[in-house]
Amino acid sequence: MAQLKLTDSDLAAALVGFEFERGRIEGAIREIREILGGGRSEPATSAEIAKPRKKRSAAVRRRMKIAQQLRWKKIKEAAERPQAEPAKRKKRQLSARGRKNIIAATTRRWATVKAAKEASKSAVAKKAAAGKVAAKKTAPKKAASTKRGTNAVKKVAAAKPKKAVAAPEQPVAVGA
Repeated sequence: MAQLKLTDSDLAAALVGFEFERGRIEGAIREIREILGGGRSEPATSAEIAKPRKKRSAAVRRRMKIAQQLRWKKIKEAAERPQAEPAKRKKRQLSARGRKNIIAATTRRWATVKAAKEASKSAVAKKAAAGKVAAKKTAPKKAASTKRGTNAVKKVAAAKPKKAVAAPEQPVAVGA
């Protein structure tokens, strides 16, 4: 859309027209105020209109509060549409058969857990026993290779009790 170029004479004419309209509107406002206010041509200030506030006791304020709450309650109830309440869901109950099935499944589950635990314990015990036997065989060699030298080997050898080998008993022939 093309813009109009306004000259000074156009703007002056517009100003005169708007001032005339303003005068006409102000005259209409004055007439209405005379009818309403008894001849006042100026608007009343808020200080002239406002009345001093009354002091109310706590009991009166409480009664006012209750009355206002009741009014709002009536308005809200009227605005609400009565809706059917959803049916409450019945609490589920476990049958005796279902309870037995759950107990049996739990028992089986724990039995497998315990069996696996026992199997791992026995496997660990076997490994430990095998490790002890291997440790006994290799203990003197390990002690000999330590920084302490031969003193450690002597202590280990002294700590182990040696088994005495006894000769087999043979019957002694007397008087042959």
